Amino acid sequence: ATWRLRWENRLSPELHEADIVVLGSPKPEEIPLTWIQPGTTVLNCSHDFLSGKVGCGSPRIHFGGLIEEDDVILLAAALRIQNMVSSGRRWLREQQHRRWRLHCLKLQPLSPVPSDIEISRGQTPKAVDVLAKEIGLLADEIEIYGKSKAKVRLSVLERLKDQADGKYVLVAGITPTPLGEGKSTVTIGLVQALTAHLNVNSFACLRQPSQGPTFGVKGGAAGGGYAQVIPMEEFNLHLTGDIHAITAANNLLAAAIDTRILHENTQTDKALYNRLVPLVNGVREFSEIQLARLKKLGINKTDPSTLTEEEVSKFARLDIDPSTITWQRVLDTNDRFLRKITIGQGNAEKGYYRQAQFDIAVASEIMAVLALTDSLADMKARLGRMVVASDKSGQPVTADDLGVTGALTVLMKDAIKPNLMQTLEGTPVFVHAGPFANIAHGNSSVLADKIALKLVGEEGFVVTEAGFGADIGMEKFFNIKCRASGLVPNVVVLVATVRALKMHGGGPSVSAHTKFHYVKTELNGCCNLQKQIQITQLFGVPVVVALNVFKTDTRAEIDLVCELAKRAGAFDAVPCYHWSVGGKGSVDLARAVREAASKRSRFQFLYDVQVPIVDKIRTIAQAVYGAKDIELSPEAQAKIDRYTQQGFGNLPICMAKTHLSLSHQPDKKGVPRDFILPISDVRASIGAGFIYPLVGTMSTMPGLPTRPCFYDIDLDTETEQVKGLF
Repeated sequence: ATWRLRWENRLSPELHEADIVVLGSPKPEEIPLTWIQPGTTVLNCSHDFLSGKVGCGSPRIHFGGLIEEDDVILLAAALRIQNMVSSGRRWLREQQHRRWRLHCLKLQPLSPVPSDIEISRGQTPKAVDVLAKEIGLLADEIEIYGKSKAKVRLSVLERLKDQADGKYVLVAGITPTPLGEGKSTVTIGLVQALTAHLNVNSFACLRQPSQGPTFGVKGGAAGGGYAQVIPMEEFNLHLTGDIHAITAANNLLAAAIDTRILHENTQTDKALYNRLVPLVNGVREFSEIQLARLKKLGINKTDPSTLTEEEVSKFARLDIDPSTITWQRVLDTNDRFLRKITIGQGNAEKGYYRQAQFDIAVASEIMAVLALTDSLADMKARLGRMVVASDKSGQPVTADDLGVTGALTVLMKDAIKPNLMQTLEGTPVFVHAGPFANIAHGNSSVLADKIALKLVGEEGFVVTEAGFGADIGMEKFFNIKCRASGLVPNVVVLVATVRALKMHGGGPSVSAHTKFHYVKTELNGCCNLQKQIQITQLFGVPVVVALNVFKTDTRAEIDLVCELAKRAGAFDAVPCYHWSVGGKGSVDLARAVREAASKRSRFQFLYDVQVPIVDKIRTIAQAVYGAKDIELSPEAQAKIDRYTQQGFGNLPICMAKTHLSLSHQPDKKGVPRDFILPISDVRASIGAGFIYPLVGTMSTMPGLPTRPCFYDIDLDTETEQVKGLF
């Protein structure tokens, strides 16, 4: 009673003075008419009225003619519309860029730094659905694999299509030692610094590693030290099965090629046609992909019974020339004894046998297609365009011609979705696609980059890496990947190490067992760093040098490298310590990258794809590698003539050469000059969309060393924990 009295004493005078009264009470009849002056406009917006629980225009409260019933109805409708608009605006704000409310994981770095797998196992990752929500993904946009991995559906691109992209950063490197110089580690350290320490939205986009090197010589590829993707054993092994899907699709196509040749060699036109278009329940029909082949052949018929004998032969026979087959079987294991094999030696193959080979799975063109596609429909089209051989008249034979495109797409339908993981500090990572960096372009997927650029928002950063040195991975990133995606990079981070620069300056070769005892501190090998900076400048993108510091590096060496890098034209050069302390050790790098990204990028391609194939090869050889000229073998020239005649001359170039030198000779360190670059062969990945010349001898199936990494890899059968990965 006391509360009600106070309420009446406070409200009555205010109502008496009001010109407009809005009733929001569920019981408006409790307000005495005497509190409201005659002529006052009264709007009844009580819950029951607006929700329509009673009839339209009700409840009807008459304040002595103070309000008209029709006015209430119109005003209530207006308020409903206004409420919907406000809700819609609020929803749009929630879908657009915002600074993530990310719960970052704390690091407690130890000294000496433990092994990578010990560090990884010492950090408990966030549940992946929690991470997904933190970065703005909706529940129906992810497919969870266990506790720490998820696939992200491509529908997110449609939802965020009006969202501005973030800044796009590429991590490349100088000409590396066989052990690599830490591009993945720098990539992870940089995003940990940006997000966990500078509170900036950032995403790392990495390639999925092949299991071949994991069990061979190099070990894992999840970064290292306190800059890793976790759990690292899941990252380095099967992940979500994408490479296995590629292997299955690739080998299905390989089986289709040899099987088709066998059946064409052993059957008449009529028998072959009857098996290709069988009578099922009394009805004979072409499949959808067979109708597409008929259209390609210029046969405008849909009834199988109406084809002439000539049309039957034209449709049924691909007439593949076995000597032109370029499609190989693949396996995700280093196995040197599969580099050259003979297939078809069984009795059932009726004497049809040929020389063939296996490649490592990540060398499959299907992997390159996955990395460059931008949608499911585009992937299907690219898979269908893949050229596997030529027929006996010199025309290309494709996966579409073999009728296998739909099946390949089915095998790849889940692999197209990027894999979401996290760093040691709980920041997001996409792991997707892992094409070979020599015969393919060596970059992670376009789709992962595009989704990440939307999720980080306009002020955020997406950091991706390119395989091998800038002369290989970065050049292909710009000329192939950026051409396919339409994305424009803002900054290049060029990774260098004192170790590699000493090797380029005449120091000993580097291996896993090399002991470094350098007497001199001067770094003659900085010429390689300077050359790689110049290569970056060809594309008009600002470059920041990240010196990946090892514990054996001296202060004088670190200062000298940074000074020489800036003199060579780098926007900045920064020593990085993420390996030993995590993102905190790359905060200076993160600040330098943010400042460089604020400058205008004058990005440009190195060449016009419309110029002849030979001229594009020569441009790369001279402008990037520093060659005097190129030399084509007769076989390479013949292939160029064939691809040009087949209409593929306007594709970009993907040079397949050693990553251990700017030249074609791995032992030529520093900056080789006045050399002639030999082109031994030229091949085509038409589905992926590039021509790849082979420089010298190029192996597409690695071998195992005397003591492979698998000696140290084991499973604790009690805890089921993996041991020995690094």
